[in-house]
Amino acid sequence: MSKKSYNLRIRDLPEEDKPREKLRKHGPAALKNYELMAVILGKGTRREGVLELSQRIMAQYGDQAIFSEGDVEKIEKVLGLSPVKACQVVAAFELGKRLFGRQTEVFLRSPEEVFEYAKDMARLKQEHLRGLYLDTRNRLIRDEVITIGTLNESLAHPREIFHPAVEAHAAAIILVHNHPSGDPYPSRDDIELTKQIYQASKIMEIEVLDHVIVGNKRYCSLKESTEIWSR
Repeated sequence: MSKKSYNLRIRDLPEEDKPREKLRKHGPAALKNYELMAVILGKGTRREGVLELSQRIMAQYGDQAIFSEGDVEKIEKVLGLSPVKACQVVAAFELGKRLFGRQTEVFLRSPEEVFEYAKDMARLKQEHLRGLYLDTRNRLIRDEVITIGTLNESLAHPREIFHPAVEAHAAAIILVHNHPSGDPYPSRDDIELTKQIYQASKIMEIEVLDHVIVGNKRYCSLKESTEIWSR
């Protein structure tokens, strides 16, 4: 029988399992990311309890992506949050970055490393396209959700992909998206979009290193499996 804790309200949990009590008793290291988010948010919405809301935020946006996101209006739109809750999320992570910064740097030098970094996307119910923006050493400097929904050229326009790169002064981009079916084999739209972005990269002079599709415990690198990069 599957666990139903995903939909439990905080008041339904044993006292020792409530996020605030765990934080007080055991410290922040004992809490999962979504539990820390629940402490920040304090309460949910009419549609979602705070635990369910926090789990959705972390699953839908991605831990690393939301950590680097600073656009309140985008958080509101993508995650369906109120202005107050969107501000809470952005302010909390910005404070964390300013005080402590990233504890570890992330380097993405191969499709395997990209898959390991983004493999949690396999759990998502919709296609998410993320841009991983790198410096000249292939160090990750920005991770951003670009679009949510079935990938096509009209949905993921080059300006949506290259604008964050310009803002972050990135030297290179790796695109990564998931297939909810679990099969990472690229569709025609995946290939056509990648061709379009690759051609745009020559004009922008920002290198597109790869487009990795995340499936269930496996991935597909379009750089390795297509001839786009040989043109």
